[in-house]
Amino acid sequence: MYEWIKALHVIAVIAWMAGMLYLPRLFVYHCAAPVGSPQSETFKLMERRLLKVIINPAMIAAWILGIWLIVQGGLMRAGWLHGKLVLVIAMTVAHGFFSRWVKDFAADRNVRSQKFYRLANEIPTILMVLIVILVIVKPF
Repeated sequence: MYEWIKALHVIAVIAWMAGMLYLPRLFVYHCAAPVGSPQSETFKLMERRLLKVIINPAMIAAWILGIWLIVQGGLMRAGWLHGKLVLVIAMTVAHGFFSRWVKDFAADRNVRSQKFYRLANEIPTILMVLIVILVIVKPF
């Protein structure tokens, strides 16, 4: 059963990361769309659906399955896991910011630039690279 849970955890993480990498890119394009335009309304729909249908459920599944793996695998004393958890918490915080920005765009309250969202797009990438290194290499 452990291997099945691990597989489901990896699938959830992949879905979460796909959304976390795509959503800020939608924000970049949304910035260029005039408020109230059909294009802006399409971006609002895409952002909301991506968040509600893919990103949120994937994050919840990743957390639940990950906690199950930690408990069942007896991993609480693994140093690499502590580092990973800190980074996953940071990813969850980024997720919270992205959720807030979806609401800002939905209410036509975005005040940030395309450059800001291009930089924000790098945060999940950096966190993902560090998490994968910790999980695979287990440096401590």
